[in-house]
Amino acid sequence: MAGAIASRMSFSSLKRKQPKTFTVRIVTMDAEMEFNCEMKWKGKDLFDLVCRTLGLRETWFFGLQYTIKDTVAWLKMDKKVLDHDVSKEEPVTFQFLAKFYPENAEEELVQEITQHLFFLQVKKQILDEKIYCPPEASVLLASYAVQAKYGDYDPSVHKRGFLAQEELLPKRVINLYQMTPEMWEERITAWYAEHRGRARDEAEMEYLKIAQDLEMYGVNYFAIRNKKGTELLLGVDALGLHIYDPENRLTPKISFPWNEIRNISYSDKEFTIKPLDKKIDVFKFNSSKLRVNKLILQLCIGNHDLFMRRRKADSLEVQQMKAQAREEKARKQMERQRLAREKQMREEAERTRDELERRLLQMKEEATMANEALMRSEETADLLAEKAQITEEEAKLLAQKAAEAEQEMQRIKATAIRTEEEKRLMEQKVLEAEMLALKMAEESERRAKEADQLKQDLQEAREAERRAKQKLLEIATKPMYPPMNPIPAPLPPDIPSFNLIGDSLSFDFKDTDMKRLSMEIEKEKVEYMEKSKHLQEQLNELKTEIEALKLKERETALDILHNENSDRSGGSSSKHNTIKKLTLQSAKSRVAFFEEL
Repeated sequence: MAGAIASRMSFSSLKRKQPKTFTVRIVTMDAEMEFNCEMKWKGKDLFDLVCRTLGLRETWFFGLQYTIKDTVAWLKMDKKVLDHDVSKEEPVTFQFLAKFYPENAEEELVQEITQHLFFLQVKKQILDEKIYCPPEASVLLASYAVQAKYGDYDPSVHKRGFLAQEELLPKRVINLYQMTPEMWEERITAWYAEHRGRARDEAEMEYLKIAQDLEMYGVNYFAIRNKKGTELLLGVDALGLHIYDPENRLTPKISFPWNEIRNISYSDKEFTIKPLDKKIDVFKFNSSKLRVNKLILQLCIGNHDLFMRRRKADSLEVQQMKAQAREEKARKQMERQRLAREKQMREEAERTRDELERRLLQMKEEATMANEALMRSEETADLLAEKAQITEEEAKLLAQKAAEAEQEMQRIKATAIRTEEEKRLMEQKVLEAEMLALKMAEESERRAKEADQLKQDLQEAREAERRAKQKLLEIATKPMYPPMNPIPAPLPPDIPSFNLIGDSLSFDFKDTDMKRLSMEIEKEKVEYMEKSKHLQEQLNELKTEIEALKLKERETALDILHNENSDRSGGSSSKHNTIKKLTLQSAKSRVAFFEEL
């Protein structure tokens, strides 16, 4: 009895110790995941679990987003998940998204998974028109998106209409021109074909390198008012704070880089910015909601931290990741080169095989023709031999008849003819006999010549037969396959090896490998500069080409603003250059300008 009571107590104590859980659904740009979370979990516990599941180490760019009454909010790391103002209906849903954007994607985004998530998010923002993208750049970006998805262009596989179901261009761009889907596909495919050899991660990085220079890339916009009550837009991004006219989200009126800002705070709906220069007065603005101020502050703090962090030496973790990424990139590059060599060798082998098959077929045809010629020669020789034998026998017979006629003539001459009539008749017979003998002699001579000619033809036929047999013998003894190139030796042992030592990854590169890699990097830089120039020319060419098909009445306000900006800058201005120009004035004059807007 006591044992049963102890057993029940032990079971009930275990039951009490099991933590209560709730279900969370995490939606990334290309997948959904569900987790069972403990009730006491904080935002960091859930965020770390998601990052571990994805294999993501560059966690500082990302966050878990949810929506409160049409306002975006981010899960706080130090606050319990269920203490946030989220729906308690399970599964509780969060979006795993990039919260902060890099200044330079190529330098800052190290992991391939990080690049991929950014690529998917930026692509969606461009297609949803949350980031303005001019038409010609949209086509170029679409071509890189196709390269990332389909790999190298193959005309036999990627036939007309293969992009019919793909969403590649913003609807605004499609509606702006009198162009069919086939015409758009043709222009996208023309650029897609030029990206041959780029792996998925390279195509996605090229996409981001172009997208990061778009004016609205990485900018979070908020409606604000200055002291005078003027309605403005505040833009928060990786470079600093920017003030926009509500009708123009492309070009800010003034900008304040993060290195000029000392402190940011808010009280109720009023936001206060303290410049680094203490001689400059603080400037304030009001937002519509307290919740929006919280979001602005979060974005400001995060972007400011990353801005300052970029300008310091990388942490040990980042250094290790970058070293690992460089080694992985070098390994992949060598692997791609090896595969390219193998592909080239395979194509050469296929070409050689096709050539051998063609030559074999040609030789078979020649052999068949030689056999047929031989058979014809043999048949001709047999016929000529038979005809020659017949002619020879006829000649012998005619010669015999001629001899008999001569004997008959001699006999008639020797016979005495007593009467004139008999003599006349005999003379007539003699004449006829002589004529017959002469004809017989001529026919015999003709038959003899014909026999000689037939003998000569027979000799020529036998000679042709001999040549045909000789040619057939040559074809039969000719080598069927030319000597092949020797099989390439296996990769030399000095190719870097991939070793796992402790928690770090390392490659053992020899000096020759590093020199070769350095030369390749330098070559890539030169090629990139040339390609950039060529790319700009292509963009201008496409813009000119489709300009005639544009429906001016369908241009949006952003299209018009973009065209005006391009005309002013000659089409060569970049986002960073625009921000630099805006910060040439002193911070004091910029603050005063903001107050007077």
